[in-house]
Formats: sequence, structure tokens, C-alpha cells
Amino acid sequence: MYGCQQHLVNSSPEVMAILEYLCTQANKLTNCGIYYCRQMLFKVGCFLSKAELDFELKSNPHFKAMRSACAQQTLHSVIESFNSYARSAKMFNSGELTQKPKPPKYRKKDGLAVVSYPARWVKLVDGMLKFPLGKQVKVWFGIDHFLLPMPSNLDFDQIKEFRFVPRNNCFYLEFAPQQPQLEKAKPIAENVLGIDPGLSNWLTCVSNVGKAFIVDGKKVKSQNQWYNKQIAQIKSGKPGDYWDNQLAVITEKRNRQMRDNVNKAARFVINWCIEHQIGAIVFGWNQGQKDSIKIGKINNQQFVQIPTAKLKARIAELSEQYGIEFVETEESYTSKASFLDDDFLPKFGEKPVCVAFRRKRWEASGKRVNRGLYRSATGKLINADANGAANIIKKVATQLEINLAKVCREVLMLPQRYKLDSLTKKYRKQCVAWQ
Repeated sequence: MYGCQQHLVNSSPEVMAILEYLCTQANKLTNCGIYYCRQMLFKVGCFLSKAELDFELKSNPHFKAMRSACAQQTLHSVIESFNSYARSAKMFNSGELTQKPKPPKYRKKDGLAVVSYPARWVKLVDGMLKFPLGKQVKVWFGIDHFLLPMPSNLDFDQIKEFRFVPRNNCFYLEFAPQQPQLEKAKPIAENVLGIDPGLSNWLTCVSNVGKAFIVDGKKVKSQNQWYNKQIAQIKSGKPGDYWDNQLAVITEKRNRQMRDNVNKAARFVINWCIEHQIGAIVFGWNQGQKDSIKIGKINNQQFVQIPTAKLKARIAELSEQYGIEFVETEESYTSKASFLDDDFLPKFGEKPVCVAFRRKRWEASGKRVNRGLYRSATGKLINADANGAANIIKKVATQLEINLAKVCREVLMLPQRYKLDSLTKKYRKQCVAWQ
């Protein structure tokens, strides 16, 4: 298993100019590779291999402008994209896909592309990483390498690849180290954590071990709202596609904040599961729930732009790493049904007719009486989002053979709230081994 660590490159203007040059050449070489592969596909009907494309374009001026290993990595990414298209086309012909896939398109003209350096071509000299350049660059500019600092928290011998990623007028250096194999102890399979995603309560988590908690999402909403306010002020009176350096800086800062929030929240959830020996995580999620949604201008902005899908994907990655089963289930009617009254949970569009109570359609026993407050049929008040998280576990209780005896009113009434600002470095040290 390989990890990835990003570092924002903040070096001298000469080094930044070299990175811009390399990424520009990589973008042009990518377009040359796409053109050749498309012509072979349309005129001959065949897909090239990596070696064939390398042989055909080794005399290309953009190939010579880069280190040969970097240029080959760029062309190999083109072949991988065409191989992915071939697999998708095969699935479409067999009826497994409904939408017909399209061949890879050209990248934007004068854009920047990712440049990859295999670890064997990078040397560590006096704490600095030495990145070699192509022979053609040395002839043109008299430069054969450039230096960047090596992070102190990484082992150079474990790194397998270096990648320069251009994004919003910034350059990131990505390190891909090989992660050591963790000693996975067997968690208790019967212990499960149900997660109900939201906005102010970003993650409402209820377990069957008698505990529940909430990851507060107000900070994420605030950062997103401030970003949208700044964008609106700058774009006022300008065309819809207007873009400048100031917008790029603001957008990149917001993206870094979102990535930090996602990583902190996901790590905290996994550490909590490790501490309580949770064997499975059930995440409530409706596929395509953000597509063409119309819940008002303000709610649309808050709901659509919050990176909950990335958070779900990050939790799934960490769950696999630590041996925790990750289950994704649809969450229809989980917020409306009453967990304490053991309401039946139908799938979306499959509400049955209830003849016994002379009702035309299925109805919930309880009701949400206030924002964040749910009242059961017997008058018991519980947290509305906790009720939804408990129902998400109930959706797969039979499938996973889960005992929900400890999920009672005391657990659902007042979950402990954790704010993102309070998640300090302490949470990183809690996942060294199972408790």
C-alpha cells in the first residue's frame, strides 16, 4: 500500500519557472500522445501499447525537453486512459453501461499537466532533493537539475515516486511512500457504527456499544460561505466565466481548508472506532443526491459544495487500511421513521399500504417537532439526527447480524459533540494499535 503526502512548493523564481516549463511540456506531450492514439483508433481500429507509443514519440521535441523517464510516465498515463476507455466500451457493448463512453479528449491548450519522477532518478544530497532535467534543457538553458528540500517526516528510501501537480497558480510536490504493513487485530464484528451525514451536524454517529457522537460541521459551512461571498464580490459585474489570479488564490485556499477538514474528521472517526473496537461502519448515502437538486439558493449552495462525498471516500480508505468493514446503504425514510417505535424502513418509492391502521400509505410513528428534535409515539424526545443514524444501522441489521439492544433513548438523546477546531495532534497518536 502506498501513501501520498503533499507539500506546497515555495521556492526561488528560477525553480518555479523550471516547474512551469516542465508542466507545460508535459501538457503538450500529452496532447501529442492523445492525437496519435486517437488517429490509430479511428483509422486502424487498434489500441497502442506503452512501448509502441514511447517508440513513436521519442523524437518529439516535447519528449526531448523532459527527462526521458518523466516523458515516458506522461505517455503511459495516456495509454492508461485509452485502456480505461476500451474497458468501458466493452462494458457498454455487453449492456453493463447505459451511456456510451467517449475517447479521451485533448487537454487545454497552453495548460499545465502533472510531471512524475520515478524515485530512482531523484537523489538526496545534503538534505535536498536533486531532480535531473533533460539533456535538451541543458543545451538550451545550461541547467541540468534543480533542488528542493526533503521533508523531515518521511524516509527517502521508502518513497517510490515524486509528482509535481499544478493547481490554481500553485505547484504541489507529492511524495508517494510505501507504507509499512499494519498489524491488524480482529475487531469485534458485532460492534457497528452508523453515520448520518448532514450540514451543521456533519457526521452524526451512533453505535451499538452504548455511545454516540457528532462531528460539528459549522466550521465547514462558515469557510464555504466566506469563500462564496468573496467570489461574488470579485465577480460582481463581470462575465460568468471571469477568472483571475486573485480568484485562483482564494479557491486554492478554500480547497486546502476542505481537504484538512476531511482528513481530520475521517481520522477522528477511525480512531474512535479503533478505541471502541468497532468492526463495521455503516454510512448512509443516496447515490446522485446532489444531481439537479432544488432546495433553494442558500441551501443548494451549502449542501452541494460541502465535500461530504470526499469524506465518505476517505473513511472508506482508512477503514480498509485498519481492517474495518465499510458498508454504504441508502438512507431513505431514516430521518422520518421512529427508531424507538421500531418503524418499518421501506426503500425509496416502495412505501407499502398499511391496512391494519386504515392508512392509505406508510406513515411514521414519530415526528420531528423542532429542528434537531424528534418525538416518538410514546412522547420520548431524542436527537433527530441520532434517530436517523440509528435507523441507518437498522437498514443493514439483518444483513450484518447486528444486535441493537444497547441503542436506546439515552444514547440517542444527547450525543457528544466534537468541533473540528478541537481535533488536535492527539488524535493522530490513537491509531498506532488496537486498544
